[in-house]
Amino acid sequence: MIVLGIESSCDETAAALVRDDGLVLSDAVASQIKVHGPYGGVVPELASRAHLTNIVPVIQEALRPLPGGLAEVDAIAVTHGPGLVGALLVGVQAAKAIAWSRNLPLIGVNHLVGHLLAVYLRRDPASAPVPVAFPYIALLASGGHTALYRVDGPNDIEQLGETRDDAAGEAFDKVAKLLGLGYPGGPIVDRLAAKGDPRAVPLPLPMRNKRSLEFSFSGLKTAVAQYVATTGRPSTEQAQADLCASFQHAVITSLVSKSLEACRREKVDRLVLGGGVAANKGLRALALEVCTRSGVELWVPPIASCTDNAAMIAYAGAQKARLTGQLSAAEALSLSVFSTSPPLRSNQSPRSP
Repeated sequence: MIVLGIESSCDETAAALVRDDGLVLSDAVASQIKVHGPYGGVVPELASRAHLTNIVPVIQEALRPLPGGLAEVDAIAVTHGPGLVGALLVGVQAAKAIAWSRNLPLIGVNHLVGHLLAVYLRRDPASAPVPVAFPYIALLASGGHTALYRVDGPNDIEQLGETRDDAAGEAFDKVAKLLGLGYPGGPIVDRLAAKGDPRAVPLPLPMRNKRSLEFSFSGLKTAVAQYVATTGRPSTEQAQADLCASFQHAVITSLVSKSLEACRREKVDRLVLGGGVAANKGLRALALEVCTRSGVELWVPPIASCTDNAAMIAYAGAQKARLTGQLSAAEALSLSVFSTSPPLRSNQSPRSP
């Protein structure tokens, strides 16, 4: 089964061809970094307009490996939530049009499920299928989401905890903007942090004394802002590196410690990282160190599978179709944004005041 995946939930216009065994046949992405860079963050209206410009060329690029084009595609999968409404609409409407005109099945995919299953993507035809067994604990950390999940199957996912305020990637971008480092901030902070001393600037570890599996990064971001307000922006590259290292250390320590706590509570010895922040070298290194020490298997997708991409949407769509069926071309017209089934169940208790 070959699935054409379409992803437009935020600021990446993407399309990909993926077989249902996880082999990626193509993966085309049009970045909007230059569009949003001057603003230090994603501007929803500009993102939607860029998607309108990019969607057709990106799909054409993704179809290039198939001599017969759409005639060789078995189904269409598209992100239909969560995400920016205007951005989602571009991808969903394009997918509907293709499915209707070609009489192809259409599968709506939850963007988060795509990230949680991205570990199964194979980008080398010579590689064997990824042998990650269910269940596993997944840390999804990105610019818009930070949460822990127990994954018992493609259609059996339970949320264990999430951020109370900022997502981890959002905190990286806001701190980078505060320091005048540019956008997107995460890779810049990560690069500088590798040269800095994580003990140089005393910053609080988020929710360190909390036993819950929830996260919080707003207070840490505020602590950085107060430090800069008191001392001024770092004037040397080493000072920048030290502040970035101290900030990053606090974030990744929180992410890793709570991930391992989730593994202990759920009695699961497999941890999967997903989302754009999973590309962070500091996070990967700390997770490997702690997991090795704790006897937990660590699975981290290649960077291309961590950031927003359509290959993960195509693969998740293929698994959803296999387990629950798929919409006919006629039924596809009813697909809308925000209908994010399958639901991500939550076992979180009500938050205390």
